Amino acid sequence: MGGVSTVDRAERDRAERVPKQDRSRATRQRLLEAAVSCLAEHGWAGSTVSVVAERAGVSRGAAQHHFPTREDLFTAAVEYVAEERSTALRALFPEGAAGGRHAVVAALVDLYTGPLFRAALHLWVAASNEDQLRARVTELESRVGRETHRIAVDLLSADESVPGVRETVQGLLDMARGLGLANLLTDDAARRERVVEQWAGLLEGALGSVRD
Repeated sequence: MGGVSTVDRAERDRAERVPKQDRSRATRQRLLEAAVSCLAEHGWAGSTVSVVAERAGVSRGAAQHHFPTREDLFTAAVEYVAEERSTALRALFPEGAAGGRHAVVAALVDLYTGPLFRAALHLWVAASNEDQLRARVTELESRVGRETHRIAVDLLSADESVPGVRETVQGLLDMARGLGLANLLTDDAARRERVVEQWAGLLEGALGSVRD
């Protein structure tokens, strides 16, 4: 009598647990976003777990609770942001290329000219010299690459059953990656826009009119 029932205790425990889970998710997200920013700005050598934790506003211990190793943190970070960008890209074009392919090509090129691409590039370079990182980054890049290709096919309304179409889409992505590399040293926006315009025209000829 006057005590707390089992049901009440369970409800109270659940109420206390949910905010803690939310805080944990928020901490993890801050760490992932901070890791990408650090990698883009400072490269692999300058991006330690301590640096990322400080930028995220959490302790090193909290960072290692979520990501036990440096490799865990940075591969997860690049994958997380890539997934976020993919979701945002699809949301920009809910009807695919119905409004024309130029905007889709420009958006795909933008994927390779922002902090994510710069961060991924630093990760690739580090992986080329570190055996324990190479396998993880190779597998990650394969997954991200497949998803990006799939998104490009959908947004461009490309029919890959037609010979040459798959290679055309891949060529577009390879071109976009090249523009991203050029943009690392200088702001190449004017030239990039001309290339996007040209590729949009080429795709109209190679892929045919947009399907309804």
